[in-house]
Amino acid sequence: MVRIIAAVCIALGLAACQSEPPAPKVSVATQNTNDTRVAKTLFGAAPTGSAQQSQAVGGYARGCQAGATQLPETGPTWQAMRLSRNRNWAQPETVDFVQDLSRFAATQPGWAGLYVGDMSQPRGGPMLTGHRSHQTGLDADIWMLPPKRLDLTPNERENISSISMRRSSGAFTNSRWTPQHEAILRAAASDPRVARIFVFPGAKVAMCNSATGDRSWLNKIRPWWGHHYHFHVRLNCPAGNTGCTDQAPPPPGDGCAEAQGWVDRILNPPPPDPNPTPSRPRAELTMANLPGQCLGVLNAN
Repeated sequence: MVRIIAAVCIALGLAACQSEPPAPKVSVATQNTNDTRVAKTLFGAAPTGSAQQSQAVGGYARGCQAGATQLPETGPTWQAMRLSRNRNWAQPETVDFVQDLSRFAATQPGWAGLYVGDMSQPRGGPMLTGHRSHQTGLDADIWMLPPKRLDLTPNERENISSISMRRSSGAFTNSRWTPQHEAILRAAASDPRVARIFVFPGAKVAMCNSATGDRSWLNKIRPWWGHHYHFHVRLNCPAGNTGCTDQAPPPPGDGCAEAQGWVDRILNPPPPDPNPTPSRPRAELTMANLPGQCLGVLNAN
């Protein structure tokens, strides 16, 4: 809202607007080394974003977000799903990207736009359930289900489900996979704001087999477990966002040989390790594990 008001004031030259204070910046701090409170409990309870300058803080799986923007529940070419989770918050760049991609999706036959799944919590941070990432407001899940209508009620959005695109445990796409799915993924991967997109291995191989012309966009499509009911878009840290930590870029090339390796291992899994290392339960992230700025984000108005 502050950004909108500022833009109007500049355009109209309204002197009265000069008294509007700028959003406070996120202070730089070291980690809160003695704070052992479980972070997901605290961030999961925050109902709204912080009144701070927009900033992604830390890494995708160990961070938070200040000054988040809420994706409107319904727009001309999108609907946010599972509203009870309150996870339709993100950095402004992510909200803009989702809206842009939804407009492209609406040009595809059979697609009215996009159903948008989890983005981030109002102040980011670890979630009460589900994702390890989605903590900095730079991740968004896009449903594979082509929207036929964009007037779903809140109750319908809680109960409708997306559809799976996989066959043979993810080695191949099934009959629901369409050229429109590929076109939307290609458009997303071609956007310079995008760092990578996670989707099940069979979908990556299918796109590798059908892509013609410029194949550079395939580099950002990364195979990962699950991700057959939705694909997961991860944006780069916004320019000038010094508190944000980017993930290392994908290896050079189109990544198709790597994806085929995933498929080969699904179809012909290696023999089990006769002496497996026992897995340890993953420890909950505490406030001490997050960047120090996250305490300020949590405590801000």
